[in-house]
Amino acid sequence: MGLLRFTLNLRKLGVVKGYVWGTIAGGLGVLLTMLVRSAQGLDNSWSTLADSPWNVIVMFGSVAFTLGFLVGVGSMDDWIKWMLGRPGSDGHYHPKKGVPHWHRFFNMDTNHKVVGIQYGGLGILVLLLGGLLALIFRTELAEPGLQYIGEDTYNTYIGLHGQLMFVAVLLGVGAMANYLVPLMIGAQDMAFPRMNGFAFWINVPAATLLLLAIPAGGFDTGWTAYPPLSVMADLGMQLALVAVFILGFSSILGGMNLIVTIFMMRAPGMSLFRMPIFVWGVLATSLLQLTATQFIGLSFLMVSIERAADIPFFDPARGGDVTLYQHLFWFYSHPTVYIWILPGLGIISEILPVFARKPLFGYSFIALSSMAIAVMGYLVWAHHMFASAMDPFLRVPFMLTTLLIAVPTGIKFFSWLATLWEGKIRFATPMYFMIGSFMLFLLGGLTGPPSALVVTGLHLHDSHFVVAHFHITVFGGFVFAYFGAIYYWFPKITGRMYSEFLGKAHFGIMFVGFVTFALMLFRIGLLGMRRRIADYDPALGFDIYNTVATVAAFVAGFSILIMLANLAFSVVYGRRASHNPWRSRGLEWQIASPPPELNYSDLPQIVGNPYDYGLPGSVYAIVAPEDQVEDEGPPPEQIMPAKPALPAPATGD
Repeated sequence: MGLLRFTLNLRKLGVVKGYVWGTIAGGLGVLLTMLVRSAQGLDNSWSTLADSPWNVIVMFGSVAFTLGFLVGVGSMDDWIKWMLGRPGSDGHYHPKKGVPHWHRFFNMDTNHKVVGIQYGGLGILVLLLGGLLALIFRTELAEPGLQYIGEDTYNTYIGLHGQLMFVAVLLGVGAMANYLVPLMIGAQDMAFPRMNGFAFWINVPAATLLLLAIPAGGFDTGWTAYPPLSVMADLGMQLALVAVFILGFSSILGGMNLIVTIFMMRAPGMSLFRMPIFVWGVLATSLLQLTATQFIGLSFLMVSIERAADIPFFDPARGGDVTLYQHLFWFYSHPTVYIWILPGLGIISEILPVFARKPLFGYSFIALSSMAIAVMGYLVWAHHMFASAMDPFLRVPFMLTTLLIAVPTGIKFFSWLATLWEGKIRFATPMYFMIGSFMLFLLGGLTGPPSALVVTGLHLHDSHFVVAHFHITVFGGFVFAYFGAIYYWFPKITGRMYSEFLGKAHFGIMFVGFVTFALMLFRIGLLGMRRRIADYDPALGFDIYNTVATVAAFVAGFSILIMLANLAFSVVYGRRASHNPWRSRGLEWQIASPPPELNYSDLPQIVGNPYDYGLPGSVYAIVAPEDQVEDEGPPPEQIMPAKPALPAPATGD
């Protein structure tokens, strides 16, 4: 009976309905496309080769699958009812009798906290899949020769690894932004809650299509999908192109929603320069998402159309230009590095003062440096193209802008050091990850100029040195900060504490494993080993470094399993956390943990600065008496007075 009840419960899940509806819609889309082609006398024979007629069929079938999934999961219900003139839902969660609470996370939901957890859960799943592919092809590289997988499979795995990790980091950014921003600015939810849920669920069918690239023949282009290789690749390339195009809608809608929320829904008294630094990082990221995502969508769409309709956008023999693709691709794909990193740098700035018990040094400079990085991120894309057919004259200005972007980044480093200087530092697990993130991102920054300088960049281009630089920058700028943020806000999300021992073990094992991995890649890159190759000559001496790098990658991957076990156990059996275990001044910590459904019963008032730790009598926010919580042992500066009467609203005269 228990198994039967569990099966019946699964049938009620929106994600299950989504896959059922998506499969039906996708099948109908494929069938309809084949019928139209047959009526025109065109071939429909199955093939995964580049010139397969299934490039067109897959395009229309993928779009139909995505739309069917979104309808089935319920993300379009209210809009459809509105178009039909019927009343929709009130946008709030109403528990149903006999339905477990966990069902909420597998159904369409409009609450920003649920959506944030959905982003985080899917992000971790995609991260594990992408990491598994990396461990497979790293095992192949551990020794010379082909032992486990062939070259075609290797190329597919390495390309999918890049794209899956790309998606995983974007989902991680979405998780933190969706859960935290409304809490941090004193809002009850996002500006557009229904669009927020819709933007999340787009990712599920898109990620599914991306994984289907493997049985559809894979692709050999790497994650960048450069033509002419992407035009000549097997059918799996078409699925990957369509998947990334669909994923772009999530970034655009999510970025727009966050921008409106931040500008229009801040609590009374919260000027821009009283916002938490993390919100500044999310604002800069959202502006990039809103304005830059179209370019990767456009570049992937053009390749898809060239494959499906033989329109020669990138075929030089017929008037096309392959360099055009690189300009379109990197105009987004370099700013996307800052889409990942700016929230991570915001997390570091958010957590360091809490554990240093000192005011954040240079708040306004850190805030504005995030915006400066976002703007300058648009001016550096062509440093990826020094070895391309781009006009050689353009190398110099792009080299200079790439070096110049180190200035606003350096502001953050000096501010962090000044914040730590003579602080009363508490080394809990989140602080370990912040220090580790700080160190790795610094190393990533120091290894950036050799690639930015034309004279060394041409030598290092497409080598494992670039792979190491990219990984250490992303791990330092986001991944370590993200894991630290999970530990820091875990008591807020769940109301329970995790195991500090396992948290610190996760950090230590992951830090040692990842640093060893990166150093080995730097070394073989300097020795001349190219990336995206499945085999190498043993006489070149790469084998020992590749063996060590592979072992180190497995060690780092094992540490993530420790984190997952720690958090899964703590959700159920962890000790109850106090409402503000870190004694933070953050607005989100001044209410109960986990937060109520609508966060605040009344709008809080912002009366001070968010990072004035150690200043007697300093108060950041005043929340309604019914929202206030009492924790054991708060420091004097954390005690809040009773909420004063709010001034009468302006009459508008």
